[in-house]
Amino acid sequence: MELLKKLFAPVDMTYGKPWEKILLFTIPMLLGNIAQQLYNTVDSVVVGKYVGDNALAAVGSAGPILNLLIVLFVGISMGASITVSQYFGARDRKALSYSIGNCIVLTVIASVLVMIVGVVAARPLLILLKTPESILDWCTSYLHTIFIGSVGLAFYNILSGVLRGLGDSVSALIYLVIASVLNIIFDLVFVVNFHMGVQGVALATVIAQAVSALLCILKLYRMKALFDLKKEYVHWNKKYAMNIIRLGLPSGITQAIMSMSMIVVQSLTNSFGEQFIAANVIVMRVDGFAMLPNFSFGTAMTTFAGQNVGAGAYDRVSKGAKQGTFLALGVSSVITGMILIFGRALMGIFTNTPELVELSMQMMKILAVGYIAMAVLQSLSGVMRGAGDTMTPMWISILQTIVIRLPLAYGMCYLTRTPELPNGRQECIFISLLLTWLLGTIITVIAYARGKWKKRSI
Repeated sequence: MELLKKLFAPVDMTYGKPWEKILLFTIPMLLGNIAQQLYNTVDSVVVGKYVGDNALAAVGSAGPILNLLIVLFVGISMGASITVSQYFGARDRKALSYSIGNCIVLTVIASVLVMIVGVVAARPLLILLKTPESILDWCTSYLHTIFIGSVGLAFYNILSGVLRGLGDSVSALIYLVIASVLNIIFDLVFVVNFHMGVQGVALATVIAQAVSALLCILKLYRMKALFDLKKEYVHWNKKYAMNIIRLGLPSGITQAIMSMSMIVVQSLTNSFGEQFIAANVIVMRVDGFAMLPNFSFGTAMTTFAGQNVGAGAYDRVSKGAKQGTFLALGVSSVITGMILIFGRALMGIFTNTPELVELSMQMMKILAVGYIAMAVLQSLSGVMRGAGDTMTPMWISILQTIVIRLPLAYGMCYLTRTPELPNGRQECIFISLLLTWLLGTIITVIAYARGKWKKRSI
């Protein structure tokens, strides 16, 4: 019983060996991110195997629009994590209580906005992206179902950000595993038994997310030793709400820009036809797993930096940044190698079409080196965000996506056009992404080394 209490207790990162604290925090979060990735992966496997390649393309084509319209959740979650971690490190119970209460208020507001805007904007955006007529109705049905049930998605994402800020990455893992199992069960029931197609996949995801959100709420309610979740704290407070928004807005804008970039590139991807769209979906699903260590270490570095900045331990932040980045590099290198070795088997899970597997594998090989570079980018960006400097990673992201990625993708495709390939060479889309990652990593290292992030604490 004592072991379980210790496992589920918040992790104080302001003492002990930095690399040990970072690793212990990252492992359950990495497992949790794997479970979360299973949401989209299982959806793709089920529709690809039981409905067909066009249904797989439909779920994938809906992804960029879904990511664009949930940027509010991403922003509030990041703002919550940074604010909570710094007040936790500073041992300020009152400020911590107000911050968590206002996270809940902002979650309600954001979920209502996304529900309304998502349902209204989904089909017009799909048409604007020149989504093939053969998958348009499926895409629309999938998105409408997700947006109508977006309250669960909002509460899980934002409240798990609060838990991470408190140093608790284990609870979020457990809740995601439960939700992932439910998602798999409902996927099979709705699609295989009830023949609901892509709408059944979306409904399964909505139900699973609602369960994980409820579990997060119950967990926070039981953490009375650290903060107070009373009525007087769960209401709009301008100081704390604006603090969360100020810190989270750059991350939300970053996600929005990335999603808009994906939408613009998706339009280019759609021009290559259904098979390439399906291959892109498969690559992005495997890509999701390849990126998990990077995102996990990046989030761990945000919490580590936040708690130690709150405690005023800047030397410890710098030491942890180096150790955490080397850990991320090692783990990312191993996972990237495994994907290259077992890639064809992984991609065969999504489709029974050999040509689609081979095409997907060719594209994945292009991206391989980029995953290792992204370990550095995510780790150092996480440190800067945790210290309160969310603007620098935002500007780097804008530079990456707008100034580098889009011109490269469209320019390379244009320059490789031939009579046989009127839209250019399709691999240019992935080459442009690789170059974007490499250049973004170089810029991030320079920005971190300049040290302006040390002056942004709340």
